[in-house]
Amino acid sequence: MAQELHEECGVFGVWGDEQAALKSYWGTFSLQHRGQESAGVAVLQEGQITVDKGMGLVAEVLNPEGQARRPGQAAIGHVRYSTTGESSEYNAQPLVMRTRFGPLALGHNGNLVNADELRQALAADGAIFQGTSDSELLAHLIAHSGQTTLDGALVEALRRLKGGYAFLVLTAEALYGARDPHGIRPLVLGRNAAGAWLLASETCAFDTVHAEWVRDVEPGELIRIDDAGMTWRSFGDQPRARALCAFEVVYFARPDSRVDGQSTHLGRRRLGQILAEEAPVAADVVVGVPDSSLPAAMGYADVSRIPFDFGLVKNRYIARTFIAPNPAERQSSVQLKLSAVQEVVNGKRIVLVDDSLVRGTTSRHIVQLLRRAGAREVHMRIASPPYTDPCHYGIDTSRAGELAARNMSLDQLRDMVGADSLAYLSVAGLTRALGGGGWCQACFGAGYPVPVRLEEGGRPHQSEKTFNL
Repeated sequence: MAQELHEECGVFGVWGDEQAALKSYWGTFSLQHRGQESAGVAVLQEGQITVDKGMGLVAEVLNPEGQARRPGQAAIGHVRYSTTGESSEYNAQPLVMRTRFGPLALGHNGNLVNADELRQALAADGAIFQGTSDSELLAHLIAHSGQTTLDGALVEALRRLKGGYAFLVLTAEALYGARDPHGIRPLVLGRNAAGAWLLASETCAFDTVHAEWVRDVEPGELIRIDDAGMTWRSFGDQPRARALCAFEVVYFARPDSRVDGQSTHLGRRRLGQILAEEAPVAADVVVGVPDSSLPAAMGYADVSRIPFDFGLVKNRYIARTFIAPNPAERQSSVQLKLSAVQEVVNGKRIVLVDDSLVRGTTSRHIVQLLRRAGAREVHMRIASPPYTDPCHYGIDTSRAGELAARNMSLDQLRDMVGADSLAYLSVAGLTRALGGGGWCQACFGAGYPVPVRLEEGGRPHQSEKTFNL
């Protein structure tokens, strides 16, 4: 369930469709799970770019009727959760600004680890920032480039960025998509029956607007789409180790999306199957924490031959609990969001499968919920390895002191959540479920693909070591 994780952002873009704004609305709507603080759509029409955005969910900020009335054949959409910069309308995206190359709109998913350094250098060079997010840096780097063409300025700017990112850039001439050299953050390319090209964070967005997935944008690749078609080039100065975020499969991506060409649902089911092999337990029923953990729970039931059932019910009208700004409000949100099915759990030994355990407060509440419903035993099984290291590439877990598995032993964690037993999937098991190497597993102690700074006080992160695939 991972309610304690702040998600990244979602981007969607289309070029060459008469209903570009409406398609971007529905594409962005399908990516709502990736960010719930702000939403927006920017549209290109007769050389001008206009933006409609605000704080809140897509359906609160925008509406399909309004977007259907916006003329234009190209647009980009964005949903945001702030991993850097405050949560405010100044930072809502797409960001639109004028440059010496003409109007420009951009949407960003991810996090730049050299943002402070770049911001200071640009400010010293006269840059004036509209907001506090790192997303704006790309536009300023383009504006301050010495290159004579936008394509040249964009490539030069991308080469200065360090971190995990996927950018969409809309100009009067073209739609661009770029993915960081390690491919940490996802970006996919699609096309519809009318010949329009699309870019999105996940393939589920293409299904919503009746388009087909063509391929993933490659790490370090810059896609350009204009009226002449689609072209691509590498902007990286050298080949890098591929490192797509493993948490896309564990939790972030929608189950009907394909991540790195693989079914997310089936990937999660494999996580649960391997977890059952590694951490068996005698029990009466397997219960998954809805929604992202249900495939893993089904996989655990496949191998253990313990029946799977829906022992927890989710109130789908309650927003994801990690948006709550403090622990008390997160706890209250969880209480409203989940309830136990007493007929399923009463008197039973429960295997409770969840996708991750970050701070542990939500897990403790769920265990208590099952016990109040009459569960005789609760055995917690986590379908990912211990989350021990902060993410610096677009997931808001930047403080190591908040990570339960970093600061407690397994026995202490078990006692803290109140379970009868607790076990995690191993790193080797996760790698096996993902089909081998090529994944960023920094949060699980496997090392950072892009070097990060030391924590405050100079203490290195636990996994600040060579990244190996």
